Amino acid sequence: MAASRQDLFDYFENLGIETKTHEHEAVFTVDESYKIKAALPGGHSKNLFLKDKKGNLMLVICINDTDVDLKSFHKKYDCGRVSFGNADLLLEHLGVTPGSVTPFALINDREVHAVQLVLDANLMTHDLLNFHPLENTATTAIDKDDLLRFFEATGHKPTILKLEKEEDPS
Repeated sequence: MAASRQDLFDYFENLGIETKTHEHEAVFTVDESYKIKAALPGGHSKNLFLKDKKGNLMLVICINDTDVDLKSFHKKYDCGRVSFGNADLLLEHLGVTPGSVTPFALINDREVHAVQLVLDANLMTHDLLNFHPLENTATTAIDKDDLLRFFEATGHKPTILKLEKEEDPS
């Protein structure tokens, strides 16, 4: 059974992690969330749930305006060619639905570790980061170092890459 928002907050408390949560209307896309993000300090994310041709699952977390080139992602990260994972896989492995994808969903992958974690290097330049707390009706702010502690506690070692699409030199 997937963790609830309260389960997540209890997990943070057990780890000694302080967060601040802001309630808001449901948002399903990065574009819909701009007005909410404008009022909240810190870095805001785009979260991509991907699957490669070999069946490997990845959660890619980047700054919200990052242009990730999915066609060449496999050249930056050692995997097969990728596409978006479907809603059934997302629910099965991370316990969330489309529109609520968040790195906090790794709380639901603590046993199997089926999902690999990739972080955008630009995301990690922010001291304060904002993500949905398993539901897209709120945003939770967390210190960057506490986020890394959360990943460690869930058994996910992030790979940090520069994900911004590179200009074609030709």
